[in-house]
Amino acid sequence: MAYWTGWMTRIGAILKSDSKGPWGNGGNGDGGESGGNGGGPRNPWQFPPEGRRRGGGSVTSLDDFLKRARRGGGGPGDTGGGGGFQAPGGRGIWLIGIGLILLVWLVFTSFHVIGPQQRGVVTMFGNYSRTLSPGIQPTLPAPINSVQKVDVEKIREDSFPQGGGENLVLTGDQNIVDLSYQVRWNVSNPQNFVFQIRNPEDTVRAVAESAMREVLAEVTLDEAIGAGRSEIEGRVAQRMQQLLNEYQAGVAIQGVAIKNSSPPSEVDEAFKKVTAAQQDAQANINQARAYAQQILAGAQGEAAEFDKIYAQYKLAPDVTRRRLYYETMEKVLAKSDKTIVEPKGVVPYLPMAQGGKANTAPATQAQGDGQ
Repeated sequence: MAYWTGWMTRIGAILKSDSKGPWGNGGNGDGGESGGNGGGPRNPWQFPPEGRRRGGGSVTSLDDFLKRARRGGGGPGDTGGGGGFQAPGGRGIWLIGIGLILLVWLVFTSFHVIGPQQRGVVTMFGNYSRTLSPGIQPTLPAPINSVQKVDVEKIREDSFPQGGGENLVLTGDQNIVDLSYQVRWNVSNPQNFVFQIRNPEDTVRAVAESAMREVLAEVTLDEAIGAGRSEIEGRVAQRMQQLLNEYQAGVAIQGVAIKNSSPPSEVDEAFKKVTAAQQDAQANINQARAYAQQILAGAQGEAAEFDKIYAQYKLAPDVTRRRLYYETMEKVLAKSDKTIVEPKGVVPYLPMAQGGKANTAPATQAQGDGQ
């Protein structure tokens, strides 16, 4: 209202001025050369109103205009107040500033750059709306729509125990093992990852510890620190995925790796001795098995040889029997001393000579004694 009042006052002042004199009709009203209401000229040293719109007076008029704008109104003759004249300039600047702020706000809250490894979860007033794919995606400005970017390809790793130290776990045979392991996982469903669980990272850690203790409670110490570690890793990963699917966590387990599995430090020396004894026992078992295989192979060879001889025996029993008798006697007599019994007497001793022939010297001497 003050704005229009100021402008109406200025227009009225212009209409009341008289253009008969060189500087118009103004003055102090005495009709003399000093200027008055009776039509006499104004003070020649006073700045004429018309001069402000002519020639070189334009610069002075612009300066005067700017001064009045900074002061908040017109000159001494303005009765409309300076505030009304200031309003257009101040309001325009504010409108331009507000417009720029709105433009920046629209640009930065309505267009979102989603990376190739990311997905954008859009919410409308806090409720799930949709999921943005990679690229530059438009949405409604904030706070109507909000976008949370989730990296779905990044492999996250959690180490247990966190920060090092001991992590004692009870096995199925009532032994304690110091265990350290690592879990690798990524986001498979951005919507569930954002909305279903309050703290998904903490939930994954809790599920990993629970699944590991559950699996180790079903195995022995030897399996936990020995060859059963790979099977334990697979069972833990499977159990974790099952629990997280039940929670609808939107998480995929990529693998579980046991870094260290050993007895506690207090009993480590005793466990080393037990391990050494177990290794010695296993070595003895392997030697016994090798010897048994050797004996079994020899027996099988003899059995195969006997089968061949039996086949020949069925073809010619007498000849085969006689040949077996001779071969057997050769084997037996070749390794023993011989005593020859003759009708005339007994030769008590016939030692073997070199070459496998009987020594006849003692026999000759015995015969001479007998004569």
